[in-house]
Amino acid sequence: MKEIEFKIKGLMMDPLTNAPIVVLQEASSDTLLPIWVGIFEANAIALEIEKVDTPRPMTHDLIKGLLGHLDVKVTKIVVTELKDNTFYALIFLDAGGRVITVDSRPSDAIALALRTQSPIFVTDEVLAKSSSASSESAERSTPEDIRKWLENLNPEDLGKYKM
Repeated sequence: MKEIEFKIKGLMMDPLTNAPIVVLQEASSDTLLPIWVGIFEANAIALEIEKVDTPRPMTHDLIKGLLGHLDVKVTKIVVTELKDNTFYALIFLDAGGRVITVDSRPSDAIALALRTQSPIFVTDEVLAKSSSASSESAERSTPEDIRKWLENLNPEDLGKYKM
């Protein structure tokens, strides 16, 4: 399975459901991958994107601190699967030369990747499933509808997520 590097393009609200969406963009192209996330995870991502300091460590800062004290490094996160409209991810850790993978929600993995400056990857299989998901009829907007809507957005619109 091929892994393709992505960057965070922004965070926004789904215009139909008002749910937060993390928008990933392929590092070497204009391919976008919207991932719907929970409100708390969106806030954790937004805090890091906007470099907001909190008076006490948030959950993802706590995890980063624990890993640092244990001398474990996050080497990458990978969005590995899309099943029943749910994305799955793995966090790859280097513990003294030993590779450890930890199952994670993509939103938590992305929040941790931002804090540790770790690369974000998506498998080609997830990308294929994500674009084929648009052919299925769904009551809410499909990834393809959102993708088309995203492509027509101004760059300023992506920063409009409010915590």
